Amino acid sequence: MARKQFSSEFKAKVALEALKGEKTIAQLSLEYGVHATQINSWKQHAREKLPELFGRTGGMDATRWEAEQDRLYRQIGRLQVEVDWLRKKSKALGLT
Repeated sequence: MARKQFSSEFKAKVALEALKGEKTIAQLSLEYGVHATQINSWKQHAREKLPELFGRTGGMDATRWEAEQDRLYRQIGRLQVEVDWLRKKSKALGLT
């Protein structure tokens, strides 16, 4: 029997419902068709990862963000120069 594959969005939705505590794990299990053990696992995983979302380790720090932004702007500039050159050459060759 193949294992069910759940999207991360689905897992997050179920874990959030479990964290809210408005319904029991058994009720969520019936509602979403997922074993209670799996829901508890997703709930625990969400609880462990939540602090990272609000901490610096969860995303890029400002220096890395600026470096990545600069790299991307340079790449855009190079590509724009290539496009301009190709347009000029295609006009010179009568291709446009």
